[in-house]
Amino acid sequence: MKLFLLLSYLATWALIPHLLLLKKRPTATLAWLWAIVFIPFLGALAYALAGTDRLKRRRLRRRKVVATGGAREGSPGLEADPATEALVATLPDRARQFLRLVSRVNALPIGAASDVRVLRDAAAYYPALAARIAAARHHIHFEVYIWQGDATGERFLALLTAAAKRGVIVRLLVDEVGSRDFAEESLADFRAAGGRFSWFQSLDPRRNRFFLNLRNHRKLQIIDGAVAFVGGMNIGREYEGLDPELGAWRDVQVEVEGPVVAELQSAFADDWFFATGERIAAKRYFEAPPVTVRHAAQVVLGGPDLRYGPIGKSLVSVFNEAERRLWIATGYFVPNEILLTALALAASRGVDVRLLISEASDHPWLVRVGRSFYSELFAAGVRIFEYSAGINHAKVTLADDDWAMVGSANLDYRSLRLNFELNLLFHSREATATLAGILEEDFAHAQEIDAAGFAKRPFRQKFLEAALRPAAPML
Repeated sequence: MKLFLLLSYLATWALIPHLLLLKKRPTATLAWLWAIVFIPFLGALAYALAGTDRLKRRRLRRRKVVATGGAREGSPGLEADPATEALVATLPDRARQFLRLVSRVNALPIGAASDVRVLRDAAAYYPALAARIAAARHHIHFEVYIWQGDATGERFLALLTAAAKRGVIVRLLVDEVGSRDFAEESLADFRAAGGRFSWFQSLDPRRNRFFLNLRNHRKLQIIDGAVAFVGGMNIGREYEGLDPELGAWRDVQVEVEGPVVAELQSAFADDWFFATGERIAAKRYFEAPPVTVRHAAQVVLGGPDLRYGPIGKSLVSVFNEAERRLWIATGYFVPNEILLTALALAASRGVDVRLLISEASDHPWLVRVGRSFYSELFAAGVRIFEYSAGINHAKVTLADDDWAMVGSANLDYRSLRLNFELNLLFHSREATATLAGILEEDFAHAQEIDAAGFAKRPFRQKFLEAALRPAAPML
């Protein structure tokens, strides 16, 4: 028996080559190596369940639909459509260079929007989404991380079911971890009406998928290929402020129209193909009515299937672009060294850098970890505000008066490395002004952390923050 246990333990070392070939950060590699070697069996089991932060998947790439109407695979081109190119040509040199940089980082062409509407909280977002669903004529593509089986979820499921009954093609994609309380049995009427549903399924042993820690955190809804919603909100009563344990909920979504919707459609098509194997390739899905474009836009994707961290690089690029103002709202703040350095450098060169972090959180221990980074930001001149008048779940970045990024990604390790994320960067003075007004109001309702007072916090708090910080890469 002892010999069997010893041989079994040594067999777990077979995971070590896999770990080394992943080329993780040295500290993470060493931590997992120690776990496998010095915590028999449990360390190997933990690595098998949560140690992998990279997966490979076939992706459907279609930039301009090929003549056959099929989906094109392989590396995408970065050519924008003529209307977008004409718009970009009117921008200042610095703005054009910045857009082309972010386009190359994401390996996606620059897009454009005819309109960008900022939707503050579920009070604005849910009615706008419901109206678009009710007006849909051809298809609805709906992707969220959390779908609650509560009254809010039932209301939207009824809207989607009604759309399917009138002949609209409805595809609903939900992450199986984020929506673990959602009962699939509630989809009976939806499916009977012709609605199509799938879990994202990064954990599916039948398909050789064992990625419990890799989650689809994207929030994306596309109606008839003409309009799309992107942001931080899911479907559930908590987003309407109706959960007494969480209280008021602050969030931001944007509604966009124009050529950029085709790029967002491609992102949904990739995720749907990963989940179901069904190709969404017909031209009808990618053809929107002709419009006059007014705002340059860039889709920013993040995920464990994308090498070299495009979402992190895009965020750093936005930080570096700021000359006067860099205002950021994030639900969770557990930055890596690159983001931390970029924030500090922006403040050091005189930019007004402000961070709005939710002090009231559905994951309160993340707040403590985030506070372990405050001191070095204070030293550079970064101003930090903690929002406690409810949950502030918004993910917004503003650079100066023209650039804004809204989406699903927080400034934390999970968003940067583990989750499938989706942000939208746009060049719009009007939308940026609206978002700046929202953040100004939130700053006024938040507590600005005083650097001197923060340094005098009790030793037990300092020790807890320091003790939790080494775990930051695994959060």
